[in-house]
Amino acid sequence: MSAPRAVNPFGRKLSSRTLTGLKRWSCQNKELPAVSQIKTIHVYDFDNTLFNSPLPNPKLWNGNTIGVLQEEQYFANGGWWHDSRILAATGEGLEKEEGRAWEGWWNEQIVSLVKLSMEQKDALTVLLSGRSERSFPELIKRMVRSKELEFDIISLKPEVGPNDQRFQSTIKFKHAFLEDLMFTYKDAEEIRVYEDRAKHVKGFRDFFTQFKKVQMDGEQLPARKPIAAEVIQVTEEAMTLNPVTEVGEVQRMINDHNIGLSRNGINVARLQIKRTIFYTGYLIDPATTEKLLNFVQLPPSTSDGEIKVLANNLLITPRPAPRSILKKVGGIGAKMTWEVTGTAVLENKVWAALLKPVPETAKFYIENRQPIVVLALRRGARPMDAARIQNWQPVPRNTSYCFETTVGEKVLLRVEAENPEETEWDSLFPTKYPKKKHPPELEGTPAGPNTAAEANTSSANAHRQHYPPRGRGSYRGGRGGAGGGGYRGNPRGGGGGGGRGRGRGGYQYRSLDDVGERSYSGGYQTGFQSYGNDEHQAGYHGYGGTSYPGYGGQGTHNGGLPYNGY
Repeated sequence: MSAPRAVNPFGRKLSSRTLTGLKRWSCQNKELPAVSQIKTIHVYDFDNTLFNSPLPNPKLWNGNTIGVLQEEQYFANGGWWHDSRILAATGEGLEKEEGRAWEGWWNEQIVSLVKLSMEQKDALTVLLSGRSERSFPELIKRMVRSKELEFDIISLKPEVGPNDQRFQSTIKFKHAFLEDLMFTYKDAEEIRVYEDRAKHVKGFRDFFTQFKKVQMDGEQLPARKPIAAEVIQVTEEAMTLNPVTEVGEVQRMINDHNIGLSRNGINVARLQIKRTIFYTGYLIDPATTEKLLNFVQLPPSTSDGEIKVLANNLLITPRPAPRSILKKVGGIGAKMTWEVTGTAVLENKVWAALLKPVPETAKFYIENRQPIVVLALRRGARPMDAARIQNWQPVPRNTSYCFETTVGEKVLLRVEAENPEETEWDSLFPTKYPKKKHPPELEGTPAGPNTAAEANTSSANAHRQHYPPRGRGSYRGGRGGAGGGGYRGNPRGGGGGGGRGRGRGGYQYRSLDDVGERSYSGGYQTGFQSYGNDEHQAGYHGYGGTSYPGYGGQGTHNGGLPYNGY
């Protein structure tokens, strides 16, 4: 028996394709090259292929919220990837960035390829994005124009396609567009697609394989030459907004969502930004962390990820501190000076420093027996093991070191439904949803550590922080892996929020239709509070006291980020 023929996925088998019909896919009013002129087609994705679009910062938001922000169904206005204000807030904002062509936000290798495509007379140059045709045309055209890039077609995802199609996903939209593109430019001998997302790379390759198979099986299709297809997977670079800007933009989305519900009488939960506090401590800034590490001799050669650097806080309590404790330590933002009096190594697994307050009569509060900063841990060791240290090596007076700490909290923000019956204290803990209420990646957000060990394990300083490798297949719906951070010997240093709010990260993200594949984790510590996910030890070592500006009168909570109102 002969093998069954492949099912023909190309619906309009006999219909002719015209340049006029193809132009309906483009948001540009631009004449297209003649069909006979084009021998090669170059298609470029926008987000994180050509342009390093900002992603929700996993050092600001808990895992559930990273997913929620990108879920169109959670917000009446569509959320992160459907709100043009998020993209417009890139860097220092549209007005400043346009004048400098969003310098530092482009993938310059892909920019160079686009310019080569522009110069090639027989090449059709296409920008193809799942961004909404309703919300993004003018912004994206301004962005590419500022970079002096020209495309024959800029195609964004329409609510309804030129042939009355409705697309269930971004990849379905792109397939429909490519079908029209290839049958219109029927003399083109090759097509190249540049894409960063592993899921879409596979989708394109499957699409072209099926197209070739249908042609070879003799299916009755519009006439065209055989075409060689290549899908090039592009290495992405994760970028984030300035943290203050990001929180403000998310608050705007929430306000619009809540106002829309009220106006339209929609029976959907109102949303609110809340905080999860993992611990309260005397926080140590990164420069001090580096100096503290000079007091110990870590093994010179260890395998990847063997030694985890801490030295970021002196724990007060492994939970939100009640007012009674905050009063004892002087409140969030209070300064305290300490002197290193001794160091110790326990079984070549735990490195720690013993402290005393300066002056020695100064009042302080900790729940541990003595003021100890855990400097580093070997894999498998726990911070609580430092309590077993009996013998401390005194620090000579000529090498003694005093440093300042600031009382602060390690925090992650989260977006959840408003709960009028919730107390301020209750709001500090994530809502526990019933199982299977959300897809797997939206479940299981940690409620925060409940032991001193968990709290101490939670942080690794930013300049030593490690993200998982960002190899191909590790981004937006299935790239890379989860990963711990902060282990000395890891191949990449961390970073985040540098300069103009840009940061790198190997965390996963989803955009547009890529929902239901990954969970999210991370951490963030700003200059006034620490933000982080204890599960992966990612975070800056910030210090309390300076609050973000309140957004519209409701102010801030405990010197922290705005948690309501705009």
